[in-house]
Amino acid sequence: MTAPESLEHKYVEGAADEPVLLLLHGTGGGPDDLVPLARQLSPASALLAPAGPVSEHGAARWFRRLAEGVFDHEDVVFRANQLADFVLAAREEYGLGDRRLVAIGFSNGANIAAAVTLLRPDAVRESALFAAMSPLPEPPREDLSGTRVFLSNGEHDPMAPLASAETLVRDLRERGADVVAHRHPGGHQVTGNGLVAAAGWLNGERGEQSTRT
Repeated sequence: MTAPESLEHKYVEGAADEPVLLLLHGTGGGPDDLVPLARQLSPASALLAPAGPVSEHGAARWFRRLAEGVFDHEDVVFRANQLADFVLAAREEYGLGDRRLVAIGFSNGANIAAAVTLLRPDAVRESALFAAMSPLPEPPREDLSGTRVFLSNGEHDPMAPLASAETLVRDLRERGADVVAHRHPGGHQVTGNGLVAAAGWLNGERGEQSTRT
């Protein structure tokens, strides 16, 4: 198992009765990027925020890509398992026990969170994904019953096309995951309405199968 030290990260303790938020930044970001977003979603939560281990011309990423929107799928699988092992080791290192953990990802961070959700339900069972797309062409048939996923995607996102996001929704649902798909009329961004919807989902509000704001 990968030790927590294997990924540069920061950990901030929080209320024991609130979910631990696993923060996964976008390309070129770092562990602090999603802290403001996390505090809007769950102000008292503990934060586990690693840094992407792959460098693309100096920009931190979670996995290699061959071109814009073209992923190195072997590296996606390798890095998803690396991150999953990190999460399990961090549970031990920080004494998290069986506390609820929710991955919060944007863009490339959302894509690696989606990959971990599909490949390693032992590590991540809940994810809130902003501007995500399908990370793998043929995910394995893991049993994802008990998995919850919230996705917020722009209808005019050139970097995460809606068709790819819909493929991800389909793959998750076919494997038994409970998915809420939120749509907004914008592009590659986190919207205020998306945050409100994600906060409601995080607090257990089921909402609609698919919503647009």
